[in-house]
Amino acid sequence: MTRITPAELSRGTPPASRLARLLSHPAIVGLLLAAATLAVFYPALRHQFVSFDDPDYVTANTHVKGGLTGEDMAWAFRAGHASNWHPLTWMSHQLDVQLYGLNPAGHHLTSLLFHALNTILLFILLRRLTGALGRSAFVAALFALHPLHVESVAWISERKDVLSAFFFLLTLMAYVNYVTSSAWRMSREGEKSEDRNPKTEIRSGEFGVGRSMFGVRGLQRSFWYALALVLFALGLMSKPMLVTMPFVLLLLDYWPLRRLELKTQDSRLKTLLPLLLEKLPFLLLSIISCLVTVLVQKQAIQPLANLSLGVRVGNALLAYVRYLGKTLWPLNLATPYPHPGHWPLASVLLAAALLAGLTLAALWLRRKYPFAFTGWFWFLGMLVPVIGVVQVGEQSMADRYTYLPLIGIFIILAWGARLNRGLLMLVAALVLLACAARTRDQLRSWKDSESLYRHAVAVSSKNFIAYYNLGSWLDSEGRIDEALTNYFKAVEMQPHYPDPLNNIGCSLANRKQFADAIPYFEAALRSKPGFTSAHQNLANSLREMKRFDEAIPHFQAVVKEKPEDTSALNGLGNALASQGQFAEAAQYYEASLRVKPDQVAAHYDLANALANLRRADEAIVQYRLALQAKPGFALAHNDLGIILARQGKLEEAILELREAVRGQPGGASFQLNLGKLLASRQDFGEAISCYNEALRIAPNNPDTHNALGSALAATGKLDDAIVQFQEALRLRPENPGTHCNLGKALAAQGRSDEAIRQFTEALRLKPDFAQARIELQALTGQRSQ
Repeated sequence: MTRITPAELSRGTPPASRLARLLSHPAIVGLLLAAATLAVFYPALRHQFVSFDDPDYVTANTHVKGGLTGEDMAWAFRAGHASNWHPLTWMSHQLDVQLYGLNPAGHHLTSLLFHALNTILLFILLRRLTGALGRSAFVAALFALHPLHVESVAWISERKDVLSAFFFLLTLMAYVNYVTSSAWRMSREGEKSEDRNPKTEIRSGEFGVGRSMFGVRGLQRSFWYALALVLFALGLMSKPMLVTMPFVLLLLDYWPLRRLELKTQDSRLKTLLPLLLEKLPFLLLSIISCLVTVLVQKQAIQPLANLSLGVRVGNALLAYVRYLGKTLWPLNLATPYPHPGHWPLASVLLAAALLAGLTLAALWLRRKYPFAFTGWFWFLGMLVPVIGVVQVGEQSMADRYTYLPLIGIFIILAWGARLNRGLLMLVAALVLLACAARTRDQLRSWKDSESLYRHAVAVSSKNFIAYYNLGSWLDSEGRIDEALTNYFKAVEMQPHYPDPLNNIGCSLANRKQFADAIPYFEAALRSKPGFTSAHQNLANSLREMKRFDEAIPHFQAVVKEKPEDTSALNGLGNALASQGQFAEAAQYYEASLRVKPDQVAAHYDLANALANLRRADEAIVQYRLALQAKPGFALAHNDLGIILARQGKLEEAILELREAVRGQPGGASFQLNLGKLLASRQDFGEAISCYNEALRIAPNNPDTHNALGSALAATGKLDDAIVQFQEALRLRPENPGTHCNLGKALAAQGRSDEAIRQFTEALRLKPDFAQARIELQALTGQRSQ
């Protein structure tokens, strides 16, 4: 590093030269890189959360919204939520909530600061590895400002990208320290030259592979090796895409560390084996991470029946080429890029030929241009976990996947440029200005959910996922008709896309059009048989249509996948209870209450099921628990009063019915039930008042007319009683009890022939009606005498 001495200043070094030297200082370069990153990305601080994954990661996640608590930190290590195991990512979101609440500006600030830090780390790493300040700065600047990285920085849910990259770069720095044993020896001439021969950057044999691990140098090497492993583990706990780390380390061993640069084939083999063994602990961590990832992503991984291996390989080949194209010409960037199902064979073959040619070129030129070998295989290798051979989700590619892999392409561009210094600096400046302008433009699409989805629809064709996302956001805003339009567009483009099919069904069900909604839920399930939401929505719609036997299997499917889903447990209990399967229903209500004990409706439904099973004491306990949680629950007071009356606890029962009436004065059935209890203790005056109030509320209730008639007859008001019985029969002619009551009132007035007709009709309707037979026999016996 060249220093400006006081002597030079005193000799009057030209200001332009002094400024150039100052700007070439590594610390100043690092600060300038950070400042440029913050300047370009700062509009993101005014952006909102978006509905694409942000609810899962922050705004609707109860384990994140509580902040950084011990319980939620423990959840972060246990959870496979959002089909990922990345506890450090969860904890970073929890810490953001602890610091900023749900103010999106704070969450965006954290992501932006990580991106700026990553830019500085990348610059320091490359300069440490190569000694080339200008080229290292250019790669870091491309990394900072390239439009393909907007998704990783501006999308709060992609915190895992910037966080994992932070640990990735720290891992590489620790690894370099391990290799160099804290003895980085560069020639002063090498530091001064931007164009020096890469073979002089780190000299062959300078770092002995078999050097002892004992002594001071050995302890240093052990420390840095252990630290690299720890940092790598932290990176994997941020995002499992880092599983290619052992491969990246081997690439760095080739260039620029040059640990393989030996003369004979035998010595190369002897050198390679220790380097491979050295990577085994890293490889073990990668394997563990892969196993955990497959386990938590099993529901999101597309089966081969949906996308064949050939289709996946074809998409992978084209994705590599499309990534290269968008790197060099970053227009029409969208979130997401939907998978087309298959690509034309000619396109796949051309992509394969291009990739094969570039790969052969990297291999052929590896001695003359070793940076091209490392850069190209860095790009190819780091994309392997997300290139689509193991297909997760519906996308064919994603900008966020390029966050680290593009470093390899940037290295090729920086070290491969062969122009004179002035022209090179001009081209670099123009490229970076173009990237900054394009990045600032791309940032606008991330302002909010609507901007994001409308941008994706505008810049991509047949983007059924973007249409679905736009529809879902419009739906959440209450703009249902617009939402349905976008759902139907998504289904038109992709008829078997289950999410919009399910949402169309939901929109129709919310309008009470259950018969129209059911076919959409069924279509969603044909496309995705394990679609839990569609099972639940279909079950609810079938229940609303009283098709309980059809609803039960769908509720069971939900409970199997989500055994602690109280809505599904209660829904299944209700469906079983409607079929008279009260014992089975009670089990599901009890399971729901074990998950969430303070559910009023579940306590009440369980009480009803227990009452039907003649388990009165247990039912009473559940009614009281429901009332404890909701004291004014009139229906629970009513049903509790009825069951207490059956136990002979008349006074307690009347108190409960009075509470029901007080809680819901307009409840005609409550007035009727209270009247019946009052009549049963001979309090006919108050009973008649209750019946009259019930008839005022619901004048066409035959049971109330019949009960009022009985109370009037008991007080000797036979004419009024007969009127009420006749009205009850007008409303319900087939009621044998009312015929019998009318017969008794007529007989009491001496109208025997009319009474006989009523008793006879009661017996016709109910041949085993003992009371009517006794009354008829008594009446006909009087006539014969």
